[in-house]
Amino acid sequence: MITISLCMIVKNEEQVLDRCLNSVKALVDEVIIVDTGSTDNTKAVAAKYTDRIFHFDWIDDFSAARNVSFSYAACDYILWLDADDWLQERDVQKFKRLKETLDPKVDSVCMDYYVAFDTLGQPTSVYKRNRLVKRARNFQWIDPVHESIEVNGEVLLSDIAVCHGRTHAGTGRNLRIYEGLLERGAVLSGRQLFQYATELTTNGNLEKAIAAYQTIIDDPTAYFELKLECCDRMAHCHRELGRKEQELHALLMTFSCDVPRADYVCRIAYYFQENGDYEKAVNWYQLAIKLEKPEKRLLGVNQMAWTWFPHLQLAACYGKLGRLKEAYAHNETALSYAPNDPNLLNNKKLLKAALKNTKTIGKQA
Repeated sequence: MITISLCMIVKNEEQVLDRCLNSVKALVDEVIIVDTGSTDNTKAVAAKYTDRIFHFDWIDDFSAARNVSFSYAACDYILWLDADDWLQERDVQKFKRLKETLDPKVDSVCMDYYVAFDTLGQPTSVYKRNRLVKRARNFQWIDPVHESIEVNGEVLLSDIAVCHGRTHAGTGRNLRIYEGLLERGAVLSGRQLFQYATELTTNGNLEKAIAAYQTIIDDPTAYFELKLECCDRMAHCHRELGRKEQELHALLMTFSCDVPRADYVCRIAYYFQENGDYEKAVNWYQLAIKLEKPEKRLLGVNQMAWTWFPHLQLAACYGKLGRLKEAYAHNETALSYAPNDPNLLNNKKLLKAALKNTKTIGKQA
């Protein structure tokens, strides 16, 4: 069986670090913590799990800190996590089986990353991350912010999921790092430009963000899923600016990057739904529920669009059109994904009453 080093970089994470470490303590053989300048009780929390706690002088470079954390590892494989990450029990059990059975020829295990959740705790936004890497390959982190690890060789795609619950509010730090790079004459890669655009969006610089997203979309060498993300986020920017037609145009551009995906088809449907054009909305939502979710994907997937959301909205649209049987049927399908959702249960009650009333009126007529 393989051995695993957990390597983390932390700063002022006393509120969440215990949850993270407690969730994986049965999976790892050593815990390495690199602290980048905590002023709270982070190191005391870490000391409950390990004595391998190191200091790193912060230099506005996340990759540098992560590479240092990896340098202290001694086990066969390295697992990396952020302090506000954790594993749910079902994924802990999956991870245990992976550890017992992993072929040592595998260089990296790519796992799901749940970064957003609905009100019922179900993941709504899912990415893939190279999460467990072979130490002997000496893979390196790149990019000073929104860093990534460059891997090659044999990569195993796993359905093990790491959950993320962001705790630090945006401070503008990441945007300052990117702008510092640009001031020093750096040329951003496509991935860096995307992350820079994301930081511009977060900080309200929407026009500059749109221009950056468009640059990536126009690049014939850009990865198609990155282009999809750019179209999606450009649509968000236009929406924030009150430009609904441009929002729709950005969403339609996804069709030039890949086959239709429910993520974007549902947003197109919602555009027509908001405009009161329920017939068009129904057609787009019907398309969404017929699509097959891509299996081999690396960037984000909106889980809602592939499960309950189009059915919920079809129930609403059919209700507006007076087609109550179809509205009821789709509400039932949505309930199959979220059987305890109070809104769906209330919809069911209202639709039942409406259908009963319609039958009564029909008999009287």
